[in-house]
Amino acid sequence: MNLHGIYPPIITPFRNGEVDYAGLAHNVRRWMGTGLRGLLALGSNGEAAFVDDDEAERIVATVREGVPRDRVLLVGTGRQSTRATITATTRAAKAGADAVLVLTPFYFKSQMTQEALADHYRAVADASPVPVLLYNFTNVTGINMTPDAVAALSAHPNIVGLKDSNGDIGQVAGVVARVPPDFTVLVGSAATLHPAIVVGASGGIVAVANVVPEVCVRLFDLARAGQHDEARALQRRLTPLANAVTAGYGIAGLKVAMDIAGYAGGEVRRPLRPAKPEAREVLQRLYEELTS
Repeated sequence: MNLHGIYPPIITPFRNGEVDYAGLAHNVRRWMGTGLRGLLALGSNGEAAFVDDDEAERIVATVREGVPRDRVLLVGTGRQSTRATITATTRAAKAGADAVLVLTPFYFKSQMTQEALADHYRAVADASPVPVLLYNFTNVTGINMTPDAVAALSAHPNIVGLKDSNGDIGQVAGVVARVPPDFTVLVGSAATLHPAIVVGASGGIVAVANVVPEVCVRLFDLARAGQHDEARALQRRLTPLANAVTAGYGIAGLKVAMDIAGYAGGEVRRPLRPAKPEAREVLQRLYEELTS
């Protein structure tokens, strides 16, 4: 499976507290008119933790309907127990996922040793009907999978890649140096996309690709082609908006930026709070500066 490229971790649009499936389908149609490799549904930016199982199944089916088979549909299925993760993974595969992204379990973080994580991922991969990607996001989980642990898991025939959202280029380079050439390493920080590709990453699953997918794809193409002066210049232009829709204003800000760009951003689901009015002004300016 060729996973190289750019993916947005797509938002789940809500309206009056319910999933806006029509808005979701609209977004998918627009994204599929760009050079994105595929989409990730039910990731962190999809507010997966706030989505019920029946909603999740319908979200995946809605996205699958708009994603042609020559593109890739990834689905986040990480849960706190191995059993629940396997169940979510099986349901996602039945709904149309091409592969699944599994966040490290973290509730009992003091007991989540590298050995415990390895046992968890191997059990999930053994049971999964589709390929599995590891998901390392220490800022959320408090757990870091080491390059050696990732390398050991890369030997499993059904574990095909990693999304690393830590923004640590040294760790990305350490993983790339230890895994087989066909193991896909994707980064989760658009602000580090160019340097990550330089050290061997195969692409990114980045929030700002929800808003400006063409810019992210262009940056990827420039970096892969070795046009590093142009890539660095575009990276500098992209980074302010990328930071604003992640660390700056969070998912609520990301959805505002999507509304500005003509997508269906919609509302966040409680307990998340809507973006403050000044966020729209800042995001409007950053979007215009990037796209003008």
